[in-house]
Amino acid sequence: MKRVVITSTGVISPVGMNTADFWRNVVQGRHGFRPITSFDTSRIKVKCAAEIDGWDPVAQGLNKKEARRMDRYTQFAMAAAKQVVEGAGDLSGIDPFRAGVIVGSGIGGFQTTLAEHQKFLEKGPDRVSVFMVPMMISNMAAGQIAIEYGFKGDNFAVVTACATGSHSIGEAFRKIKYGYLDLAIAGGAEAPITEVAVAGFSNMNTLTESEDCDRLSIPFDKERSGFVMGEGAGLVLLEELEHARRRGANIIAEVVGYGATDDAHHITGPSPDGEGAAHAMMNAMADGGVSPEQVGYINAHGTSTQLNEKCETLAIKAAFGEHAYKLGVSSTKSVTGHMLGAAGGVETIATALALRDGVMPPTIGYRVPDEDCDLDYVTEGARRADIRYALSNSLGFGGHNASLLFKKYEG
Repeated sequence: MKRVVITSTGVISPVGMNTADFWRNVVQGRHGFRPITSFDTSRIKVKCAAEIDGWDPVAQGLNKKEARRMDRYTQFAMAAAKQVVEGAGDLSGIDPFRAGVIVGSGIGGFQTTLAEHQKFLEKGPDRVSVFMVPMMISNMAAGQIAIEYGFKGDNFAVVTACATGSHSIGEAFRKIKYGYLDLAIAGGAEAPITEVAVAGFSNMNTLTESEDCDRLSIPFDKERSGFVMGEGAGLVLLEELEHARRRGANIIAEVVGYGATDDAHHITGPSPDGEGAAHAMMNAMADGGVSPEQVGYINAHGTSTQLNEKCETLAIKAAFGEHAYKLGVSSTKSVTGHMLGAAGGVETIATALALRDGVMPPTIGYRVPDEDCDLDYVTEGARRADIRYALSNSLGFGGHNASLLFKKYEG
């Protein structure tokens, strides 16, 4: 079995357009919530989101002509991938057929689909763009990254709703662990903030209708009323340890375990007893050969919906027993909002940096305790702690559960 490490990261998020800015704002608890500006909200109940303001792909280093042929989600992924490659050091000696890209999106090019459908209705079928199909499909971010950087190994897109980013990283981890790849860019990207998507989620009663930006996404708080839609991308470079050492790469953290399960319960609601999520965490720990008592921190899925936090708390108790009360558990969605398919990528980065820097990021906005959520949710602000192992959870519609186990890099 090969050891797998994270050697570079890339973030496009509502609280930072690179890893350093993202991490500083997460640790300092500076959220990215504000009234929606990308469309008129007068017809819908939801008024706020975590948008990326003034997005300019060219300013992020993308070619203007090529960017026009990409959906917004692919632009986010390409900008994050550029950060990953630029931060990775010298990649000139890699074997391109052992370099992979596993990057997914929960809903793909939804903005392109809507725009071209509107064009079809107003101007007729002949005016639909010839680039519509490659812009809208969910695998195109992975394909575009491979084309740009010449990565010719395994290339595919995971689509598991809000668990997409974590499943993508988990699958890349396995490819390297079992010797199929030397390195891979992995994670997720999403650009869902449209009137139709917000209306759809709103009608499911999953989005908060609060307009108090400091009380929008409040995971584990008794007054939580739904998640805040976010957008962006979070990508990492995973690499086989000796391969990374040979080229003198900067090692951020080690990936040691991955667990994936399904609730097999409901199309949107989690299993009430948290059984599926619990088994994902237990499987990740078993994969890494780590006991529950060795884990010090969990970056929770923590969407700020009533059912999620209750069920995830039960899952943590089932997986960790009495040790659950000794863990730090926080949700960085209290800062970023829910970035859907990109969430697992940015939360992997937050968890890896928590290990590297010895700090648990906070759950912000928390005021009212919930008797069903009685763990330590790091609500007092960022907490200094020497953490050796940490988990990151992602739970998606369809019952998809993914849990990733990371270790502080110790050589």
